[in-house]
Amino acid sequence: MTATNLTADLRSSLRTKNDSKRRRFYHDLLHHRSGMIGLSILAVVVFMAVFAPLVAPFDPIRASVPDRLQPPGLRFIMGTDELGRDVFSRVVFGARISLTVGLVSVSIAVTAGTVLGLISGYYKGTVDMLLQRLVDMMMALPRILLAMAIVFALGVGLTQVMIAVGISSIPSYVRVVRASVLSAREQTYVEAARVVGRTDVGILFRHILPNVAAPILILVTLGIAGAILTAAGLSFLGLGAQPPTPEWGAVISAGRNTLRSAWWISTFPGIAITVVVIAINMLGDALRDILDPRLQRR
Repeated sequence: MTATNLTADLRSSLRTKNDSKRRRFYHDLLHHRSGMIGLSILAVVVFMAVFAPLVAPFDPIRASVPDRLQPPGLRFIMGTDELGRDVFSRVVFGARISLTVGLVSVSIAVTAGTVLGLISGYYKGTVDMLLQRLVDMMMALPRILLAMAIVFALGVGLTQVMIAVGISSIPSYVRVVRASVLSAREQTYVEAARVVGRTDVGILFRHILPNVAAPILILVTLGIAGAILTAAGLSFLGLGAQPPTPEWGAVISAGRNTLRSAWWISTFPGIAITVVVIAINMLGDALRDILDPRLQRR
């Protein structure tokens, strides 16, 4: 048998193995009750966010003074705020903004955190020490305070909040990726890659990264929930989305002055944040159960 045939057989075997793993992953996810509940809730929220102009019955920004502070009813199912804006429409459009903030923030964090974690775990020594001390300094402050400091430096606004939340989340990804790389770099396939002349960049991104992707995926899923909460907190404090943007945290903040007389203004966006965060955590727990080999052996 020629070398070409051996290579083809090896590739075919690897492809079959990957297809089997993929089918098993989908099977386990479909049969994970809490994971499917979380995924179903998220699917509904994403649908509402994507098709917000069709789902929302009113313009979320247009004020209507005659309709101000209407309680929940048949016309306004979640009531109206102090300017007569429909709370349900603002919650629906707020889903689009909050999910975007979560995805962009996590994209920033996972990109920077993964690269730094790969470098720190692979090279160790002085590089690892310097990077870990930087991570220690960032983790010395609670994430919300670190994000607030970054917003103060960059300025107030939704874009600045996404950057701030993303930067403040980087240390978690660096630590998780570094721990996985420290174990993966001692494996036989890494030694084989070095023997055949692979560069460090090739080893990191073609061999090590795919084998440490599972914990990164789990952390990304759970990180979106944390990013949504942090961004909503910053908007509640007036550092994020500015009026009249219908971001969930900003909507809650707008209703705090009328909380006793018009409880629905802050309550419904608060419920939306709670439901989405719980759904994301349920999906993240399901992915951990499915992808963590230590849990699979139990």
